[in-house]
Amino acid sequence: MVWCPLDASRALRSGLILTVVLGALLTFWTHAACAASDVAGFLPKVQPADFFPSADRFGPPQGDPPLVPVYRGDQLQGFVYLNSDFTNSVGYSGKPIHILVGIDPNGVITGVKLVDHKEPIVLVGIPEARIVGAMNSLIGKDMKPVASGAEHPPQVDIVSGATVTVLVMSDSIVRSAVRLIRTGRVGAGGAAAASAALPPVTKTLDLERSEVRDWASLVGEGSIRRLHLTIDDVNQAFAKSGNAAAAQNPEPGDAGDSFVDLYVALVTAPTIGRSLLGDDGYQRLKERLQPGQQAILVAGNGVYSFKGSAYVRGGIFDRIEVLQEGSSTRFRDRNHTRLGALAAPDAPEFREIGLFVTPPEFTLDPTHPWQLQLLVQRSLGTRDKAFLTFDLDYVLPDRYMRREQPAVTVPASAPAPSAQAPAPQPVSTGEGEEPLWMRIWRSEPISIGITALMLAALTGIFFFQNILVRRPVFYNWVRRAYLAFVLVWLGWYANAQLSVVNVMTFSNSLITGFHWEFFLAAPLIFILWAATASALLFWGRGPFCGWLCPFGALQELTNTIAKWLKVPQITVPWGLHERLWPVKYIIFLGLFGLSLYSVDLAERFAEVEPFKTAIILKFARGWPFVLYAVALLVVGLFIERFFCRYLCPLGAALAIPGRIRTFEWLRRWQECGSPCQRCSKECPVQSIHPEGHINVNECIYCMHCQELYYDDQRCPHMIQVRLKREKFAAMSSPAMRAGGKGPATVITAGGKPVGASSAISPPAT
Repeated sequence: MVWCPLDASRALRSGLILTVVLGALLTFWTHAACAASDVAGFLPKVQPADFFPSADRFGPPQGDPPLVPVYRGDQLQGFVYLNSDFTNSVGYSGKPIHILVGIDPNGVITGVKLVDHKEPIVLVGIPEARIVGAMNSLIGKDMKPVASGAEHPPQVDIVSGATVTVLVMSDSIVRSAVRLIRTGRVGAGGAAAASAALPPVTKTLDLERSEVRDWASLVGEGSIRRLHLTIDDVNQAFAKSGNAAAAQNPEPGDAGDSFVDLYVALVTAPTIGRSLLGDDGYQRLKERLQPGQQAILVAGNGVYSFKGSAYVRGGIFDRIEVLQEGSSTRFRDRNHTRLGALAAPDAPEFREIGLFVTPPEFTLDPTHPWQLQLLVQRSLGTRDKAFLTFDLDYVLPDRYMRREQPAVTVPASAPAPSAQAPAPQPVSTGEGEEPLWMRIWRSEPISIGITALMLAALTGIFFFQNILVRRPVFYNWVRRAYLAFVLVWLGWYANAQLSVVNVMTFSNSLITGFHWEFFLAAPLIFILWAATASALLFWGRGPFCGWLCPFGALQELTNTIAKWLKVPQITVPWGLHERLWPVKYIIFLGLFGLSLYSVDLAERFAEVEPFKTAIILKFARGWPFVLYAVALLVVGLFIERFFCRYLCPLGAALAIPGRIRTFEWLRRWQECGSPCQRCSKECPVQSIHPEGHINVNECIYCMHCQELYYDDQRCPHMIQVRLKREKFAAMSSPAMRAGGKGPATVITAGGKPVGASSAISPPAT
């Protein structure tokens, strides 16, 4: 079988069409299946206390778009809503970024939780905690002045490499809060109407939910709460207490040393009890507990003992006290069991561990918040002491509770509860609500100007290429300087690296809903894509792949250094090269088809591009990603632009529409390919076929072949032209005109004399 490039091209086009059709069907099916998702689907991922410290439950969603009331008992604390229900939150992936936002009845943001997103820079790259940390600066902001136009929207700190993601998230949070206030659903106008309490909910400890979890999981979900005080914390607390004598007797030791590190857990809950006490220990505890009694585990490290010594003398633990809704109790020795260690295998070792059972006269409701109060005492002399208390709040996670809400019968004559869920009113964006993309563009005039000048310079290089390539030394310095600027400024500084993810996002948006605002949110990316799309009509994919790709520039510059250091270069045999370059098209088709089914999954597989590692994150990433990127660069030291030639899916994506170009700027002589092979052998990426024609799908427009085209020292055609010109000049010399005879010989490029009448043949190449 003979490999035919034409057959391969037809196969790739057929595969692309089939992939698009199948992917579109899958996308429509998936989109229809997921269209019904709303705020209720994300509530299980969070706790009421994540938004309001004393809250213990969510109410049913109210209104449209829905607001979820948050309660402490029957008292309204505020609301939680989903940002994407109220405003545009489409991020860099082209998919909405879903954030649950807490807001109190007065319009103050109280909590932000990122619950779902498809952002590629966050999925594999920048830690999600950094993105969420930037959003947390909005907590505590009063949105009423912003809604009235008295203040500008609050700004968050930008996370380098995730500018668009952070700006979209913060903008959606602020805009949604402003809209809620302007509709009267939140704020002074709507607080009273929305504060009607729902029927009381009966909550009980779920004794049927039982599993074994590790220490880290219990701490992470809040089943184990911690109070950590350093020596400096205690010294400062006594200094602020106003007791001069206590302030003058600080605790000895380094300021950062641990004074007390206290952990508290309600082990009556089966999961918590089994995990910390073990199955046998929890079973013995169950047999010991009377109806209504609860068991609390307290473990501590540090120089200060939470037990003290009073329980030895008088049988009472005077340093810890449990409080709940005005009632309190201290434990006696009969309520205490000493433990040596915890059953959880990853639990730390503790200096002292106590298991306490609440006395019968004190009723502790495990479904409501309670506090453990630590009494810290300081000796001031022989008999005098100073005391301070520190509170540790405890709220049992909602997952360990069972609740039932009784049905409410509303008389037929009763009015509809419109005040409880006021209908949203249409809100004009107003002058103060300038679109996010416009604000971004307005904030980056210098970067936009530099990019425009850079593109203008590249356009000038292309239009005046025939003048530049006649001066090879000067042209090579221009090209290297341009590539260095693209790498350092455009790539490492501005992070404007195009990716196949952009192509997948664009195609997916055409199916699921196209919005210019999303693409305009990244000015430099938008400008580069516009320039690349325009260049496809004139020069194909060469302007981007050969000039504007930071990773391509990194490959070429490192290979240039390798050549200067005499690193041997490997020439891939033409037969093997011709079978390897379609690999990148196969990769692109696979990613493209996968993106039509799941953009999230496709973005993860798009890590075949090392752009994020080498350019966006500047190699500050996990070792597997860094190793992969470095390996490609190392191979590129021996095979110039190895990744561009055989693996780059973005290059393949640009090559397909690049065939529509309407101009041919690269010149060829009739002798190119037959018999001369110099250009095909010297092409850095082997885009010139042995027959002499240039494969524009593979050409990066480095113009090396155009340097040869005009070089009368290396190009056989130009050598013949030069020799004829020199012969004609010699025959037209004054000596020839005077004597009728000229020199008998002329000198060729090789320095050998040739008779004036001899036939001039091109030197071997």
